[in-house]
Amino acid sequence: MAIRIQKKSATTTKVMFVLPDEIHPGVVSAVGTFNDWQPGAHKLVKRSNGTRSVSVEVPAGQEICFRYLGDGGVWFDDPDAEVVTHEGTLVKA
Repeated sequence: MAIRIQKKSATTTKVMFVLPDEIHPGVVSAVGTFNDWQPGAHKLVKRSNGTRSVSVEVPAGQEICFRYLGDGGVWFDDPDAEVVTHEGTLVKA
């Protein structure tokens, strides 16, 4: 799993959530503070390289908290994340 951070401008950062296809088969969404915890708002899309991903743009320097939500209501965190709290994975954009 991976979180990719790309500065778009002085005020905006792109955050990309990437999962290998074999991690929780089926539909998976990135859900967090960037979308008011709305399930299904940011569904990961299958890529030809064997991964799934979705991107969001957030204010530069903003800390976001997120979790993944899979089919069947299964919530899971990014195991490669540096900081995971009881609310989810923390990332600074």
